[in-house]
Amino acid sequence: MKKYIAEFIGTLALVFLGCGTAMLVGCDAASGSGYLLTALAFGLTIVGMAYCVGNISGCHINPAVSIGVLLSGGMTVADFVGYVISQVLGAVAGSGLLALIFNLGGVEDKTGGLGSNGLAGVNGNVAAGFLVELILTFFFVMVILGVTSAKANHGSFGGLIIGFTLVLIHILGIGLTGTSVNPARSIGPALVGACTGNTEALGSLWIFILAPLVGGALAAAVYKFLESAKEA
Repeated sequence: MKKYIAEFIGTLALVFLGCGTAMLVGCDAASGSGYLLTALAFGLTIVGMAYCVGNISGCHINPAVSIGVLLSGGMTVADFVGYVISQVLGAVAGSGLLALIFNLGGVEDKTGGLGSNGLAGVNGNVAAGFLVELILTFFFVMVILGVTSAKANHGSFGGLIIGFTLVLIHILGIGLTGTSVNPARSIGPALVGACTGNTEALGSLWIFILAPLVGGALAAAVYKFLESAKEA
């Protein structure tokens, strides 16, 4: 149960700090500052949570990471289900807190949707959005599997490597899809937004659930192949 609580807290923090920063400063690539601050917020949250709950749950805080670990033989199906439920609940709680605080404080949400993901950056093209999310998730999960491999020798720098990889992924992805690479991170703002009357993000939500899961699964398959090829 403790690892599920850790995943809940970690995902809540990721959505609260990452999406909250986007809501506060905006993600306009033209001005740049809000764009980069949002990328840093997501990545630095991963760094903090890696050193906070990593020794308890592994700090997946992302169903796409969990499916990669599952297919790599690093967790059971039962744990995978428990992790995903905890992650989604954490994301919903994080979005709920943001909605409450911004509403009580009368603060403008500069994303217009609790930092939810969308296809505006790819002009609404479903295939382009799907590919962006699949590819970015593939790279992200590949890095995680490499850093956390029993054969890796990164010492205590693993959390930094993973966190700054997420910063890099956001620098490209924000302007295209808002960067999900994490189904829970997309589900939270979309569901809470719908509860407050904004259902816009629900239409494309399936992309931000399916594409990262496929990307995570592909990363597990490729990494497993590369590791086995090296041993041979």
